Amino acid sequence: MAKQTPANALKGAPKKQGGFSKWLPLYALMIPGLAYLVINNYLPMFGLTFAFKKINYNVGVFNSPWCGLDNFGFLFKTKDAFIIFRNTICYNLVFILLGNVLAIIIAILLEQIRTRALKVYQTCILIPYLLSITVVSYLAFAFLSTDNGFINNSILAPLGIEPVSWYSTPKYWPFILVFINLWKGFGYSSILYFATLIGVDGSYYEAAVIDGASTWQQIKYVTLPCLKTTIITLVIMAIGRMFYSDFGLFYQVPMNNGMLFDVTNTIDTYVYRGLLQLNDVGRSSAAGFLQSLLGFTLVMITNVITRKVDPDSALF
Repeated sequence: MAKQTPANALKGAPKKQGGFSKWLPLYALMIPGLAYLVINNYLPMFGLTFAFKKINYNVGVFNSPWCGLDNFGFLFKTKDAFIIFRNTICYNLVFILLGNVLAIIIAILLEQIRTRALKVYQTCILIPYLLSITVVSYLAFAFLSTDNGFINNSILAPLGIEPVSWYSTPKYWPFILVFINLWKGFGYSSILYFATLIGVDGSYYEAAVIDGASTWQQIKYVTLPCLKTTIITLVIMAIGRMFYSDFGLFYQVPMNNGMLFDVTNTIDTYVYRGLLQLNDVGRSSAAGFLQSLLGFTLVMITNVITRKVDPDSALF
């Protein structure tokens, strides 16, 4: 009997299907998503060149002369530079802190609910997040209008308190904007935290109960440690948006009232108003590029710190 060599063995083996043709259906499914990614995320990157040009529409955008970093001084040379940076950063810090604390509390409360009404509660807290900011601005006006607002007519008037001119009194608006932001956004964040909680192994809580842990001790020693990675991830992502602001919240809700600019003017609203007045696309592009660069820097710094303190919770 002839000895079978490796070459003879290979001849008798079934031929493998080609690598590309085997995965062709999956490649076909990838095309729409890949096309969207290229069109929506990569093609607009050519607009970064506008930040370094002095746009002249007579010769065209791409033939406009280069101006170096002159456009970037737009945000720093203005007399309102301190106000817009202060408002943008401080509001975002408050939103990150209070927003996550409120979302975690709501998520823990949802996790304690064992009835069929849970889905109803989830839907109710998510509805504000789905509302358009335009609708939210009109809801705010319905409450805060000086003449016909619900607060002045239905709360303050019966108590004998003089009506408040909300849209011309800046001192109230930091609280109003924070409240509206929390009301609109806490539902989405709480659902994310709740999704993490329902994936926690129930044996942890059973062991805690056997050891005599109270409800608060279960939250402190089981729930919060299990949420740690999700909290850190969401906070790092929010820090990446530190130099951005919700345009609708700071522009539409205060009705673009000039008397409130000291407490409502942020980088985004300032650039928008500057674009309307000066029609300078180069400066607007430079502001957006600077915001992205600062946000990227903050994410990298925060992630490095996180990796040194808790490597398992770092993004990369």
